[in-house]
Amino acid sequence: MYIFLLIAAVSTYIFFRTYPPLGGKTKRSIKQRSPNFKNGKFVNQIPTSMGMKPAEIISIIRDQIKSAPNRQPSRRLTPEHLDTSKQPKEPQITWFGHSAFLLQINDKNILLDPMFGKSPSPIPAIGPQRFSNELPANPEDLPLIDAVVISHDHYDHLDYPSIKKLNSKTTMFFVPIGLAAHLRKWGVNSERITELDWWDERTFEGLSLICTPSRHFSGRTLTDRSTTLWASWVIRTDDTSIFFSGDSGYGPHYKQIGKQYGPFDLTLLECGQYDPRWSTIHMTPEQTIQAHKDLRGKRMIPMHWGAFVLALHDWTEPVERALAAGAKVDATIITPRIGETVAFKANNYPTEAWWKEYES
Repeated sequence: MYIFLLIAAVSTYIFFRTYPPLGGKTKRSIKQRSPNFKNGKFVNQIPTSMGMKPAEIISIIRDQIKSAPNRQPSRRLTPEHLDTSKQPKEPQITWFGHSAFLLQINDKNILLDPMFGKSPSPIPAIGPQRFSNELPANPEDLPLIDAVVISHDHYDHLDYPSIKKLNSKTTMFFVPIGLAAHLRKWGVNSERITELDWWDERTFEGLSLICTPSRHFSGRTLTDRSTTLWASWVIRTDDTSIFFSGDSGYGPHYKQIGKQYGPFDLTLLECGQYDPRWSTIHMTPEQTIQAHKDLRGKRMIPMHWGAFVLALHDWTEPVERALAAGAKVDATIITPRIGETVAFKANNYPTEAWWKEYES
């Protein structure tokens, strides 16, 4: 009996020490340089409770077991095919589902949270599966990537197989503090990683990239919660400004960012995977619209939906509630199909409710 327990303990230890998708570890001395690192953890700007009472945990398990056919499409999604043969002259963006985008601006190709895997899980075979069988373009078929920008290290935003495929064709990776250790473990040279704290700014080949706050947490195992930083990002050129929220609950940071860096030509804002039981770390769609207003955004693309079941609401509820809330304040909301390229500064942009084709 003891021998089996010992073997199990050793096997578990080896797994957590060597399994590549779990990532690397950052020296505490590096993290301590940040004013956002306190008592061994990174912290949010305002108190953000993530603890759950036993009754709430039981209720989540109960709700997950319940039959809910509308949590995913009635059939597999079919993305638009992305033509990567031409470099556009005007700023444009392509949504890959969830929070992954290809931003093409100033002759540069920038990937935002490029999670291209089939499942946001350390063991993909047993995690929630992507709604589509294919992507608008596979990582190996994309053009050369000037910058990959990562918001935080959760599996639905930082994907080990995707980074491995993108490594050889990416010039620079921009990440919050602590994520460089993951990338280095996966083969990315330190010289091609720029690690930033909140409000840090860098100039890169005619672009300005600013690491800005979000209200969330991080972690890739059961024991490393909030040991790396999470962030939103501002990307600017001389005449174009984009905001990318990453994951975030609603908070005062949106007004701060809007005041300092707005107005924005385009905001990419999370609107899905919310629940009252984790309301501090993910926005409701109505809060998403308020954040867009706080940022002084001109146009918005709702994100963090359309790819995986990570919460208990219907899969189309986030975008439909965002559209309803946006209509009340005359917000301009763009709703591209997955893989549809949008020239977001033009007057003609997609607003079709394409998801109705996939409803039961």
